[in-house]
Amino acid sequence: MNGGIVTGGVKAVKPRSCLVKMEDEVSSTSCSIPPSAIIETQRKAFTAVKSKDKPDLLKKEASLHAARQHRHGPSPKEDLLQDCITLASVKHNSGCVPGQGEHIHLGLFSDRQALYRMFEAEEEGHVEAGHHESVVYLRLWSGDLEGALQLATEKGELNDHLLSLVPMAGFQVWSRTVEAFVKQLCLQEQYLKAASHLLSINKLYEAIDLLRSHKLYREAIALVKARLPAEEPVLKELYTCWAAVLERDGHFSAAAKCYLAAGASFDAAKVIARKNDVSSLSTAASLARISGEVALAQSLALRCAKDLAAAQDWTAAQEVLSSQESLLVHRLHLCVAELLAVMLADPQAASPPCVSTNLWASPGERHISIHGRVKAVWEEHFGVSQTSAGHRSVKTLLQELKSLESPTPTANIPLRQVQLYSSLHLTRAVLSWLSDDDGQLIKELWQAVAWLRDAGHFCVSAELCRLLFPDGQVTVCSLNHPKVLQYAEEEAKAAADSLEAFVHYQRLYQHWWSNPTQIQSRCSLPLADCSRGEEVEEKVVNGEGDVSESGESVSPETRTFDDLDLGAYGLLSELHAACQASQRSVREIQERIAALVLRHSRAQVGQLDSGEKEAADRPLQLSSSREGSADAEQRPEEQETLLSLSTKMSEHQKQLADLPNTIKMYPHPDVVECCLVLLHISKSSSLSESLQQKAKDLLRKYGTNPSVLKTAQKFLA
Repeated sequence: MNGGIVTGGVKAVKPRSCLVKMEDEVSSTSCSIPPSAIIETQRKAFTAVKSKDKPDLLKKEASLHAARQHRHGPSPKEDLLQDCITLASVKHNSGCVPGQGEHIHLGLFSDRQALYRMFEAEEEGHVEAGHHESVVYLRLWSGDLEGALQLATEKGELNDHLLSLVPMAGFQVWSRTVEAFVKQLCLQEQYLKAASHLLSINKLYEAIDLLRSHKLYREAIALVKARLPAEEPVLKELYTCWAAVLERDGHFSAAAKCYLAAGASFDAAKVIARKNDVSSLSTAASLARISGEVALAQSLALRCAKDLAAAQDWTAAQEVLSSQESLLVHRLHLCVAELLAVMLADPQAASPPCVSTNLWASPGERHISIHGRVKAVWEEHFGVSQTSAGHRSVKTLLQELKSLESPTPTANIPLRQVQLYSSLHLTRAVLSWLSDDDGQLIKELWQAVAWLRDAGHFCVSAELCRLLFPDGQVTVCSLNHPKVLQYAEEEAKAAADSLEAFVHYQRLYQHWWSNPTQIQSRCSLPLADCSRGEEVEEKVVNGEGDVSESGESVSPETRTFDDLDLGAYGLLSELHAACQASQRSVREIQERIAALVLRHSRAQVGQLDSGEKEAADRPLQLSSSREGSADAEQRPEEQETLLSLSTKMSEHQKQLADLPNTIKMYPHPDVVECCLVLLHISKSSSLSESLQQKAKDLLRKYGTNPSVLKTAQKFLA
């Protein structure tokens, strides 16, 4: 038990206290001890034998019996002989008390009382030396089992061997000792062993709590499922806690399995979707659908389909949505988006623009309007038409699609995302067409075109107009399904006028650049919108081809327009010219106020040199134009203060507020720009005198920009 020596197959015990310190006597009278081997039980109990050797030696030196055995005298042999005389005297009542004092080492050779006295003295010596394990064994051998266990418990010296002896003291002592041993094991981070000892005293729930508190969920769940009924509430708690830990650590799939085991299908689908890739979203949608979480399944399927649509994997997107009949309207939307992407794609591109396409999106006749083609595809592949009923009813589908929000168009949005938003409005337009709502149809068509235009994709917007209106007539919905649109409300009329104006605006540029005379004139035509005027002017002067409102070049098309006058009249709207002039003035004043405030703030913190400070202290000089403001001389009458600028700003804002809302909601192309283009065209094309005069009048009234005035002088002279 304490590291005995095996000799000839017989185990000889080598104690660490005074109980057997006879090796000195043996060595002085007999031969040396043969080599020893550590027994198997010692090897299992102590993993580091070398670390245990030194404490044993210390314990041997701390033993009072050993001290007496190794006392310094004339010679060890004489001391041993004297002990024999003393022991003989004790046997014959000589008054010597063995087991204490100088005769402590003789307690082993006298009666039991002497042995107990020796034990007491030995305990005191071991306690002072901190050898509590030796004290435990002294008490154990003297029959004081409870005392031994109490000391081992207090000093944290309990072990499996002592625990195996505890049943001799009764169940209560055994139970208390096991609980104490469990606490000791927890301090040593041996939680599994501690839980197994709790099971030995039938404390199952305590063992489960112990494992759970130290995040050993796998072991705790196995214990519950093996020992407790299936409906035990603690099992669900364990699964839920484990899932929360796994989710926090990013192990979403494992967390989902725990949620499923706990019966929380909703949470399982949500945690899988947190990874937010296509495969995870698809799996989460299927899981939610199987579990009966209809709303969540629809939401996840839509997220997955949108990601696939953004990557233009149209086949996979339709497959994800096809598993749920309630998502039919979204399938229609993606169908329109796919057709739009294919029809707007460059047929001469080196690589296909789409990852995958459905059969209905194969290239067709480009002169057919896109909404006419959409109508045919819906009827053939989705069973949606004017006569369809039930969940395929046009009005039901339109109502569902109206609930989807469309954000406000902004610049720097990728073209694929813009096309998705534009196709949403185009889908609503086709549904409105099928439900004979002409007013809603024209407003949705305007939104579809405006999304591309306002996001900065002007050439794509122009191509969409050609797909929507191949013959240039906004009021005719489809050549295959001819119908003249009719609407009475003001907003629908304004949307139609705006849409028609942009169509004629694009055709106006096509006509202009189809005439070689206009290209050779190399005249400078700045836009009234100064933010893009320089770029457009450069392209026009260099004769680089068709210039749209964006300043981008498109291929010229040689064709004549008999209705040029009629379309041009729609471009020369005085109300829109007034609105655009006020908006330009507001933007210019805002820029000047911002520049003035910035100069003064820099001057206050000392960031400007002396010359710049003088400029900051002077009232702001209104420049004649963005290009010439730096070089132009500042005239006294042009000097403005912050107060006067604010006053002018209020005036222009009031003018804008007085205009009808439809003018601001549905803008037209820049009227001043259109006037200049028409007057340029009039030199080589036949335009009516009334149209030319109207263009000149609008230029005089609203063409206040210096660069515009300079260009218009040749027409207004």
